[in-house]
Amino acid sequence: MAMLEQRIQQQFFDSADLKYQAAELLARPIADAVSALLAALTGGGKVIVGGAGAGAALAPYMARLLTGRFERERPPLAALALGAEPAQQVRALGLPGDVLLYLDDGEGHSTAVITAAQGKDMTIVVLAGRGAQAFGELLAETDVLVAVPHERTARCAEIQLLVLHCLCDAVDFQLMGENAP
Repeated sequence: MAMLEQRIQQQFFDSADLKYQAAELLARPIADAVSALLAALTGGGKVIVGGAGAGAALAPYMARLLTGRFERERPPLAALALGAEPAQQVRALGLPGDVLLYLDDGEGHSTAVITAAQGKDMTIVVLAGRGAQAFGELLAETDVLVAVPHERTARCAEIQLLVLHCLCDAVDFQLMGENAP
């Protein structure tokens, strides 16, 4: 049993190590992502959240945090999560001034949704793990890439969840000020 417990503890240590490493590396791109979200939300646009793999599971959660509440009450923010046909939905619902927030787990999924958002003149924020480079080559100067520096899908998903919480906290802070939850 001790060996299993050690293995479990190592998961926590690996996650914590990555979080320390990512904090410095990702603070700037996350701040840039906050600016993109705020520009859309305060300019009458919406945040369309989609993803692949683990990111697809996190997308509805993020949309709920924006339309509902994160840690304190505020008016609902315009956000929606993409479903089974994300590229089609972006083509149908995306407008200039909107943001596509896309979470990729690094398993090499289609970039069709990115192309669809570009076609609608949307700003794009991508949270990616392994394979982030491929997204970087697609994105425009005004888009944002938050690249998690890790090969393991599970570790990337953990950081992506934290990044989503950072985005919500920062949006609330920018919209409502310092009030602690």
